[in-house]
Amino acid sequence: MTINPELTISFSSTHRLQWEEAQQKDVILYPEGMVELNQPSAEILKLCDGTRTAPQIITVLEEKFSESNLTNDVNSFLEDALKNGWIQQS
Repeated sequence: MTINPELTISFSSTHRLQWEEAQQKDVILYPEGMVELNQPSAEILKLCDGTRTAPQIITVLEEKFSESNLTNDVNSFLEDALKNGWIQQS
């Protein structure tokens, strides 16, 4: 699956993104289990609120972390998240 740069991205309604105190990290909870996230993955998913496109998410991250050239890494993660059903586009 490929991310469409013109469509907004939202977190799946069948999954929940939350801080898990026991693991000291953000996780995705879903009926079949849990996925532990590293910090960059969690930061990306927190921006998937249905108001931003992939390019807008990348811009926010680059500004927040004073980084550049995040496009390939962020798009790659978003494509994996889309395949896993963690996010959706509309």
